Amino acid sequence: MAASADTITDDGNHTVELTVLDNEESAANGGSAAASSEEITPLLTQIERPKINIFSVSRSRRKPRELVIKAPETEISPVSQFMLWAWSGSRYSGLLCMALSSVIYFVMEVLSENFTAQSIPLFETSFVRCTVTLILSYIWLRRIGLPIFGATHPRKLLLLRSLVGYLSLLSFIYCIQRIPFSLAILLSFTTPIMASIMARIFLHEKLKITEIGGLACSFSGMLFIFQQMLTTQGTEKTEEASNSSFGGSNHIYAALIGFFSSITGGISYCLIKAAAKATDQPVVTVLSFAILASPAAGICTFAFEEFVLPSFNSLSLMLALGILSFLAEVFLAHGLQLEKINKAANVMFMEAALSQLWGIGTSSIAPSLGRLVGCILILISVSFTMFFGPEKENE
Repeated sequence: MAASADTITDDGNHTVELTVLDNEESAANGGSAAASSEEITPLLTQIERPKINIFSVSRSRRKPRELVIKAPETEISPVSQFMLWAWSGSRYSGLLCMALSSVIYFVMEVLSENFTAQSIPLFETSFVRCTVTLILSYIWLRRIGLPIFGATHPRKLLLLRSLVGYLSLLSFIYCIQRIPFSLAILLSFTTPIMASIMARIFLHEKLKITEIGGLACSFSGMLFIFQQMLTTQGTEKTEEASNSSFGGSNHIYAALIGFFSSITGGISYCLIKAAAKATDQPVVTVLSFAILASPAAGICTFAFEEFVLPSFNSLSLMLALGILSFLAEVFLAHGLQLEKINKAANVMFMEAALSQLWGIGTSSIAPSLGRLVGCILILISVSFTMFFGPEKENE
């Protein structure tokens, strides 16, 4: 359709024209407009297509809430976190395991002193503890799926560890029955020193001056603690020896047996470290010792001592001490596995300091300057080893 209209003003200066296009031209222009709109439409639809947002979806906000609610149910207790960290989560793990072992031995000493209601022979007590250790270590290894006797190549180390360890235990029992108790305890605490010397000989561990000073400081603390006991019991021993011509020689012989127990104990620590590294499982060393020690202690119970039927309270205490003994031996083996023996052995003196402080606090031991000085020396030496002793990387 072609239409035109002209409007002309009369003033002669301005003219306005109105032109109406044909249908063909308008169709052509409409087609181009439609084509341009078709080109624009996909862009608009792409922008408007995602109609789902964070405000329209309700599930996206419920899932985080469910996770937050369920998280406290799966959290580990602080005690478990500390135990896991002490076991393998820090470069201090070796020394921490030794410290935990010493604390457990101290708890065993407190329980045996305060709750003992019946006198049980030493071999019988040893038999019960070794049997409980044998059962628990067997359950431990079965639960984690490891072979009971470990690999083939470290079995000689495990056998030597069992023989030397039980020989040390047998010698200590003989010693503690025939010499004063304080002297026997003092001889037993020469074991860390013997262990450091044996580690230098057999494992070629280097002894630094600071490590030697730490051991000397701790053993000096032991001398301060037992100085008064040794002097009083020494005078009593000389009086008994004057009445009996064989008394002095028997005490000297028993003391030499106690020193031999310390030497074999130091060798046993070296074998524990070597076997634990070879098997990569410290519980295997505990099991190997219990396999030999349990039947041997049972035989010695009926051969050298009179069997005493324990009461219910005594049996319960013996079982509890057996469980604690198992835990202490496991921590001891793992600590020796991770840390150098001369550093780990120094931490063992902490048991004596804790025992003396507990006795002074409960008024079961008379406080004295020598005991306090000895405890302070031991705690300073152990603290120095704990905070400055670990290597950057455990060997």
